[in-house]
Formats: sequence, C-alpha cells, structure tokens
Amino acid sequence: MIRSLLVANRAEIARRIVRTCRDLGIATVAVHSDADADAPHAREADSAVRLPGDAPADTYLRGDLLVRAALAAGADAVHPGYGFLSEHADFARAVRAAGLVWVGPPPEAMEAMASKTRAKEIMRKAGVPLLDPLDPAEVTAGDLPVLVKAAAGGGGRGMRVVRELDALPAELDSARAEAASAFGDGEIFVEPYMEGARHVEVQVLADTHGTVWTLGTRDCSLQRRHQKVIEEAPAPGLDGELRRTLAESAANAARAIGYEGAGTVEFLVSPSGRAYFLEMNTRLQVEHPVTEEIHGLDLVALQVRIAEGERLDAEPPAPRGHAVEARLYAEDPARDWRPQTGILHRLEIPGLRVDSGPDAGDAIGVHYDPMLAKVIAVAPTRAEAVRRLAHGLERARIHGPVTNRELLVRALRHPEFEAARMDTGFLERHLPELTAAPDDDEAAPLAALAAALADAARRPATVAGRLGGWRNVPSQSQLRSYRAEPGGTEHEVRYRLTRDGMLAEGFSDVRLLGAEPGRDAGPGRAADPARVVLDVAGVRRTFEVTAYGDRRYVDTPQGGHVFTALPRFPDPTARTEPGSLLAPMPGTVVRVAEVAVGDRVEAGQPLLWLEAMKMEHRVTAPAAGVLTALHAAPGRQVEVGALLAVVAAGE
Repeated sequence: MIRSLLVANRAEIARRIVRTCRDLGIATVAVHSDADADAPHAREADSAVRLPGDAPADTYLRGDLLVRAALAAGADAVHPGYGFLSEHADFARAVRAAGLVWVGPPPEAMEAMASKTRAKEIMRKAGVPLLDPLDPAEVTAGDLPVLVKAAAGGGGRGMRVVRELDALPAELDSARAEAASAFGDGEIFVEPYMEGARHVEVQVLADTHGTVWTLGTRDCSLQRRHQKVIEEAPAPGLDGELRRTLAESAANAARAIGYEGAGTVEFLVSPSGRAYFLEMNTRLQVEHPVTEEIHGLDLVALQVRIAEGERLDAEPPAPRGHAVEARLYAEDPARDWRPQTGILHRLEIPGLRVDSGPDAGDAIGVHYDPMLAKVIAVAPTRAEAVRRLAHGLERARIHGPVTNRELLVRALRHPEFEAARMDTGFLERHLPELTAAPDDDEAAPLAALAAALADAARRPATVAGRLGGWRNVPSQSQLRSYRAEPGGTEHEVRYRLTRDGMLAEGFSDVRLLGAEPGRDAGPGRAADPARVVLDVAGVRRTFEVTAYGDRRYVDTPQGGHVFTALPRFPDPTARTEPGSLLAPMPGTVVRVAEVAVGDRVEAGQPLLWLEAMKMEHRVTAPAAGVLTALHAAPGRQVEVGALLAVVAAGE
C-alpha cells in the first residue's frame, strides 16, 4: 500500500493528484522551483521540496533531483502527472531503482511509444491502421500538403504544416531545431497532412493482470498550433462501426506493448470516416476530466490502485451524458496566441468543474505553460453541455492577464461547432471572426461608461461633489478615456450628473439607477465604486466594476470587459525609434537568423525566435529595409518591451 506519494509535477495536475491522494488517505510531497515557491500545489501538499532554479531544465526536468526529493521526504511512490518527465522511461527506471513505486506504465512500454516512428512500426504489426510515412527527400508537389513532425515529445512542438514545396527544406530545419531544443532529440518525420480531419482519441486503462479497458472516445479537434483547446466526450458523430474500430485498435495497441495504467491512443479520422493511428501518450492526458465525468470515475485513483496491484473489473462503467472541457489560457489569440503574464487577481467560474493551477493573487510567469485552468461542463446531452460551458465562461470573473475566454465562448457557440462539424483546422480557419470586435458592439461603450461612473464614485466625496456630484445646478461635463484590452480600441466617455439625472453623450436612452430597483439615482448616489446599475432602453443592466491600478474589469451577465484608464496628458517621452522591434513578452532568445547589422531584410523575414511558456514565437522584420541594430543572442533573457533589433525602412 502506498502511504506517501511525491508528485513530480506542478500547477493544475499536481493539485489534481494531491486532491485524489487526500481522498485515498495518502500523504503527498510536492516539488517546486523557486518561481513556484508559493504556488498552490506547493502549499496544498503535506510537505514540499525545493528544486533550486526557475527553468524547467534545472528543476522539473531533473530526474535525479526528483528521486532525491522523494527519498528525502520519505515518499514511497512517485506520480509524474503529464508533461515534463511523465513519458521518460529512464526516469521511471530511476524511480524503481530507488525502491519507489512508479505510478505509471512499465518503462519498456513507455520506450516503445517514445519515438513516434518506432511506435508506428509496432502498431503496424499489431494491425492498427496507419498513414504511410513519406521520404522527405522524395516529397513532390502532388504529396502536398504534408506534416513535418518531431519523433519525440508532444504538445505541438516541432510540428509544421507545409503547403509549398519550396518551403519544405526550411521547415524541416526549423522543426529539427525546435525538437532538439524541446526534447533533446532532433529526429523528425514527414507524413501526409489530412485536410478536414478530426482528432479523436481513446482512453485506455490496463491493470497488471491482463485486463484492458477502453473508456469511450474523446474529440480534441479544436486546436491551436497543434495544441488542444476544447475537448469533449464522447466524440460526436461517429457511427457504431467506427467506434468499434477505434476501441479495438486502442486495446490492441495497449496489449502490443504490455501496457499498464492510464494511457491514450490518438487517431486522425478522415472526412470519409477512416481512422489512422497518430501516437500513444503513455500518461494521463490533460483532458482526462471529460472521461471521468461521463463514466463516474477518478482516473488518478485508478492509476494509484493499479500501481498497488489491484484488479480492474471485467468491464468499465457505461458512459452517461456528455462532457465538454475548455482550456483557459493566459494568451491573446488575436496577436498570434501571444502568452500573457502578470498577477491573476481573480478567478471565479461558478457552477462548473474548474481544475486550476494558480489561485487569485498568484503571478503568471514566463517559465511554464500558460494554461490557467480547465473548465468542464457535463449534462445529459451534448447541446446542453456546450451551452452550460459557454454560459459559465461568459459569466466568469477573470481578472488579470489577457485570456482566450472570449474565443472559447465564440467557438462553443459557432454554428459549425454546435452542429459537431469541426476538424483540426477549425480555429485557424475561423480565427478572424472568433477574435474580431463586433461591428455593432454596444456593450463595450456601455461598460466604459460604467467604469467612468464607478471611478467618479471612487473619488473622495469632496472631489466627487466638486467634479460631478448632485448640486442645485447642472454639473460640468466629465471626461474619461479608456483603452479596451486586448484590441486597443479607445473609448471616450463624456457625461453630466444633473438634477434630472445623468446625461451621457452618445447614449440617448440610458438612465443611471439607484440602489433600489426601478428608481433613478438620488442626490449623493451617483454610482457605487463596485456596482453600477443602468436602465438601457427599459432594460435594467448591472455592471460590476473592479479596479487594480489603472486597469478596470467590468463584469456583466453577458460577458466581461477590460479597460486601461488613460491619463489626461500622455507622456511625451513614450516614444520608440521607427522600425524598433521590441520583445512582445518576457522570454528567452533561442535562435537568431543568419543576419548581421547592415544586411538588407525583407518584410516578414524572421530575425529571431523567442521562447516563452513552452512556445516559440518568431520576431520578424516589420518592413523591407536595413538591419541597423541587433541586440539578441541565443540564451539571452529579455523582458517585455526590451529592444531586440531595429530595421530602417526603405532603400
């Protein structure tokens, strides 16, 4: 029996494992980097061990330090979670060699699936359907599009879709470099890229006595940069024969490598309904909660029991209902999915299952994945589960870095998704409409007006009275300016508070209401600093306003808005040299193009690559011109706004 378990991971999955261990009566040991010293997973475990440093390579990827931490804390088992060392056979061997229980599959099974090229050879022998690989040197225009893919690792790293033959050599080199940097293995392969395909996977669970469960299907087609964003179970729109093929293929894959524990077999499903093996993840998946919800299981608890030698029942519980999960990321989808940092002031999503990494007050840094939380809705039908999830996200209170919340809501309500007509190109295809500001958006100006009224009420009474309080004569017009975040749209708010009520320019049928429903605000009660109630053409609308420095978060039942309060007189020194390339985020320079000061560059030409939050971001020339400065070198740490290069436009 396991009595104490070390969680060799961080954030959401570490908290998830700690929660289950607490229910099972198992003590827990957390590990943390210096950046995570006060992180929730470190606080919630029974004890914690420091891993000196911040970078993953110095901390969570150091198997020797993790084993040493487990022994020092008196743990008798290790759970790797997902990511980091969860699929490293050598780490599993080191854990076992130290006399500890490994809560995961046998190292030999992990090794068999570690290389996607080797895994496909094993699956071919097991009769699992596959896409035939292509020789990179023999790819022709007739083979396009093709997918360049890293043989090791996952998470979308080292993957490229190539649609033009001339671009293939550069993409092969780029994929090799990224794979080597991310996984320490630059092996890549090429296979046909299937347009319009769906990403469908099967959860497997196998004990040490030969029983293999297949727990239905999950659809994970909504992806950005080959990383999943929205997942659901069961996968909709699959006929009975295809479901049987997927289940049999997944079971055969598990048996072919002597699998034990929780794992996932992933497939591409063509528009014609044919399934092809992609890879097997020899660990718990990020999206495991949707399977848990419809089967009524705790997969982490089952992992622990299998590691203790317990038998599974002959058959798994039958599924009931439908579950949908959305990954809430600190990123800006409209700006090339750029990761965001800062303090997470508030995270409240009532009525749904929320598996989160950080808590309110925690800092979101640059060293790790930008996922804040997984939000899961379950209901008797798919339509109801999708509606519940979209509604819950819309009403959520998320104060802090920019997130993908609005994109998630719009994607869930998109007609194609509602009709289950999605594929792996869905987000790329619909990104402009999922991130665009509505042409007839009346909500944002109203929210800005509410922010202005709340700001006025927040000022001291003497100032508020002098600037806009109720008097026997009409007040002077008040002017406040706000910039919407993200997007940058500026909203100028002009209003007056008079004996007859509030008058706001551009709002012909809006009244400021008082604390009592249906009544206008009276003298001295222009608004509440945290709550503004407006009558909009006869409809009562409530706005919750929260201020953090110059940021204003305006929450309504119809969604949230974020503004930056702009100063009356902008700082004239806030200027940058034309053509300056500034770091769009804190990160590390991982590669620099073969260019030098004085070289001519073309518009859009990559100059360097930044890595932040487990993703690479290209910094490109803004226009054709001459490179007049280059302040970047591989390994350099940069802060947001740091000057990286300067391109002088023109001849």
